Amino acid sequence: MLGYSILLFLVVVIGTVIMYLAMGKAADSDVQRVKDRLLGRTKVEKAKEGSGEAPALMKSDEPHASVAQKILNNLQLAERVQSLIEQAGLRWTSAKLMQLAMLCALGGFCFAWYMLPPPFDRFAWGIGLTSFFFPFLYVVRKGKARMKKFEEQFPDSLEFVARSMRAGHAFSVSLEMIHREFSEPLAGEFRRTFDEQNLGLPLENALQNLSKRVPLLEVHFFVSSVLLQKRTGGNLSELLDKLATLIRERFKLRGRIKAISAHGRITATTLSVIPICFQVIGYLIMKKIVTIEI
Repeated sequence: MLGYSILLFLVVVIGTVIMYLAMGKAADSDVQRVKDRLLGRTKVEKAKEGSGEAPALMKSDEPHASVAQKILNNLQLAERVQSLIEQAGLRWTSAKLMQLAMLCALGGFCFAWYMLPPPFDRFAWGIGLTSFFFPFLYVVRKGKARMKKFEEQFPDSLEFVARSMRAGHAFSVSLEMIHREFSEPLAGEFRRTFDEQNLGLPLENALQNLSKRVPLLEVHFFVSSVLLQKRTGGNLSELLDKLATLIRERFKLRGRIKAISAHGRITATTLSVIPICFQVIGYLIMKKIVTIEI
């Protein structure tokens, strides 16, 4: 009986994560259209990219893919999961993350099944399903923290590249110098971009890989600006200076919006955690206060 319950639980868990990742993939379609417009990719170019294998310098050397990897590949979700891992800066594979999630789900289910007394052991399914998402939540939270730190360093790096180019250095050399002048995660990402370009990958593809690894709007602005300058010409150092100023102004505007909306967000959070019966009592009290008889 226990073995049948565990098998059924794993089926439910796998089905749930497949639906979650599939819905997330569909929700990213609008974001992908914005990225394509910023990078200047046409439908023909995207069709060429989809018809052939994407240029890459590193290939997986695993002779036999695991069951988890085959499932992700068949469902076309491996790339999405792997992008989350790369954003977090972890040296994992998508199959390893899936295996870890399934292990957490099984461990959480078994722990709740054996440790919780009746009738609370019926919650073992919910505890196991919740445990399945712990590795994904860890990766997502770590990725958001890493992207936030990258975003804070990015305007300074653009100004550094602009100054370096005015001093006579080439654009690719300026990217390599960022690795020595800045800290992680910005240094590692630009170092990887320089290595890809230095080892033979076209600069356009190396920059597009950067925009995929770091899905920030500011990075897409940077990539599209460099690619546009490469096609049409112009003063790239001056363009990067203006872009850095624009990004800082966006940061200031975002800070003002957070400050202005702080009171409303705190009020909404407070009202959300208050039970409904207390909300009704508070409404009646406030109505009594504001009702003034003349």
